[in-house]
Amino acid sequence: MAQTTKAQTIADIARLAGVSKSTVSRALNDSPLIGAETKDRIRAIAREHDFSMNEQARRLSLRQSNVVGLVLLDLPNKPKTLDLFMLEVMGGISAGLGGLGYELLVLRVDPRESGWVRRTLDSGRADGFIMHSASCSPELLEQLLSERAPLVLWGSPRQTGGYSTVSGDSLAGGRLATEHLLATGRRRIAFLGGPFWAHEVEERRSGYAEALEAAGLVAEPELVAHADWMNAEHTGAQAIAELLERDPSIDGIFACSDLLALGAIDAVRASGRAVPEDVGVVGYDDSAIAAYANPPLTTIRQDGALIGSLLARTLVQQLQTGAVTNVTIPAELVVREST
Repeated sequence: MAQTTKAQTIADIARLAGVSKSTVSRALNDSPLIGAETKDRIRAIAREHDFSMNEQARRLSLRQSNVVGLVLLDLPNKPKTLDLFMLEVMGGISAGLGGLGYELLVLRVDPRESGWVRRTLDSGRADGFIMHSASCSPELLEQLLSERAPLVLWGSPRQTGGYSTVSGDSLAGGRLATEHLLATGRRRIAFLGGPFWAHEVEERRSGYAEALEAAGLVAEPELVAHADWMNAEHTGAQAIAELLERDPSIDGIFACSDLLALGAIDAVRASGRAVPEDVGVVGYDDSAIAAYANPPLTTIRQDGALIGSLLARTLVQQLQTGAVTNVTIPAELVVREST
């Protein structure tokens, strides 16, 4: 009996099956993107030619590492740690990628360096990137798009096209938070946002303004302040202290993150007022710390584990099929004792 010839590479199997190398790889890895009939045919050819999958060779052949980079900005004089909510999101990303056969690599990059995107892709360190839109400036986004980097952003983008997004409904979240403060009798409601250029902050402020106007109130620019996501508790406290000094009549605060809200509570107390008796405070995210704050924090819930899983699935789908998608998660108000 003639000895069966052993196929040496994915390319050999692809040629015999009349399909692409990526189709062979996905079929042998039981990808749901490949139909059952095609899988069966490719597997039969692989068995007939005594082909065994070599993972390292497969990745080299397809120029894939099966690694996704979570991009964190490394800037001078900025904290090097993630806030609690983003740690929850990162846990969801890691778990989601693991279920899809991918690994997570945390990349600390200096956005002022122009070559990191191409270098990371060409070296095979990562196949694509996940970023928080609030830390992805318009210039950095342009850099990623110019390199055609596979990309998914968490949060509302300023522009669409060329990359995927997973975002919360920030407009509805801003409206819900402000409507709740109004329903508790507050009328002088301040808005405490993150970076002014972050689109999700802009949307939350729009929801805040819509709720005020629907109640017959004016959204006053003097009641709006911005702080830094990366040092939120300190800068949030500072911004609210300045607002309260200018306008002691403020009786409600809508903050664009839970950490900003905790800073706001500190500033309210430092001014001699009490929460919620004198000033009601609503945060955003419902991170793990919100329920254990003093007082427990009313907030807009975003499920970090679900968000992370969706980010992982969305980027892997883009890597495997080229599909660019936009997923939006509904906003949900969680009422606790800070209002």
